[in-house]
Amino acid sequence: MPLAYVLNPLDRRANDRPNAEWLSQQRKRSDTRLIRIAGDATLLHDGQLVTANDTAVEPTVFLGLDTQDVPWFACRTDAAEGMRDLRSLAMEEALPPEELGMLAQARSLLQWHERRTYCSNCASKLEMADAGYRRHCPGCGMDHFPRTDPVAIMVVRHEGNILLGRQSSWKPGMYSALAGFVEPGETIEDAARREVFEESGIKVGAVRYVTSQPWPFLSNLMIGLIGYALSAKITLDEKELEDARWFSPAEARMMVERTHPEGLYAANPYAIAHELVRVALEEP
Repeated sequence: MPLAYVLNPLDRRANDRPNAEWLSQQRKRSDTRLIRIAGDATLLHDGQLVTANDTAVEPTVFLGLDTQDVPWFACRTDAAEGMRDLRSLAMEEALPPEELGMLAQARSLLQWHERRTYCSNCASKLEMADAGYRRHCPGCGMDHFPRTDPVAIMVVRHEGNILLGRQSSWKPGMYSALAGFVEPGETIEDAARREVFEESGIKVGAVRYVTSQPWPFLSNLMIGLIGYALSAKITLDEKELEDARWFSPAEARMMVERTHPEGLYAANPYAIAHELVRVALEEP
């Protein structure tokens, strides 16, 4: 199973988005596609993503042009029968990976608008601009732009073993890579080292980048790393984690394959943590 939300094929046409005339032309085209989003869910019919255009729906955000130069937009809608949440769609591989990527973009962008109604500088009501990629304040002139919060997520190795942890709110048996938000003035590598130390007491030395994954819950960018431990004694932060432990390569492999005798598993296959464990197991 490929990572979810990473294969977005759209050309976002950033240079054209401020052009209101061009945008209006794209919105009115007969082949334009429109994605409906309600919270974390989208509308399906007979297993297919509903994308029929409706020019009466406003406001909309522009997503981009696909490989056939067809415009794609997205809008908020009310919850309705036939809606499926984006996590379930990814887990079940119910839609093509390209559509999941577009849904992640749509969900993240629309959610930002839901949370940015008023100016944080003067409290005036904001206006949508640049096809949804800017909100302008008519009161003080300040511009607000969509944000993506970077999260450093890391699998740690020590003498072949792999460090994984779990939170009490997770489903029974699931273990994952340790992760946390990158703080101001902090490198990705230092953020990962800090989070691992804070949650498990493990000191990490060398860190290498593996891959990244957009995560539209809430508009995060998961930055996947593998780190190499300088210590092995775990001191658990019980406010953050229910458990953290070292798993042998054999155990970790069973967790990836979901054959562990205790029912333990390494995150969900569509998530970056699962991929990081797989990559770590391939290292000599």
